[in-house]
Amino acid sequence: MQPGDLTPDFTLPDLDGASHALSNYRGQVVIVNFWSAECPWAERADSLLKQWLGEWGESVVLLTVASNVNETVKLITEAARQRGIAPVLLDSGCRVADAWSAQTTPHVFVVDESGILRYQGALDDVTFRQREPKRFHLKETVDALLAGRLPEIASTPAYGCTIVRQI
Repeated sequence: MQPGDLTPDFTLPDLDGASHALSNYRGQVVIVNFWSAECPWAERADSLLKQWLGEWGESVVLLTVASNVNETVKLITEAARQRGIAPVLLDSGCRVADAWSAQTTPHVFVVDESGILRYQGALDDVTFRQREPKRFHLKETVDALLAGRLPEIASTPAYGCTIVRQI
């Protein structure tokens, strides 16, 4: 899947058992964030995402996807509550992570109002050598889409903790 492609739909349950289909959010910008209860990079991303979601309002939806097979529902629930993240969708068997080629937590995908992938990759430009961000790719992408523009950067390498697909 490349930026400019129509994203494949998925339906996943949240921690309360309610189903969430990506297609139900057409008309809004959707951030699909592959997430971990244990990864410090994902926890850092949660703080930033909560702040930005407050700025963007209801025109932007965050779908947090927990795909790590080694994380229990109890662990995921506790981390989600501590961080104030909802909904967290359970991707047992990594079906959606595999379909979307998600590699790390976080690995973010931004889908426009029409279901087209407009960005995939890292939250920002932090690397193991550059610890302070100079650019926030995710925020720049969403801000551009909300202003009716395409993002300047459509893809970056994701970084963080590797998604655990097998124990």
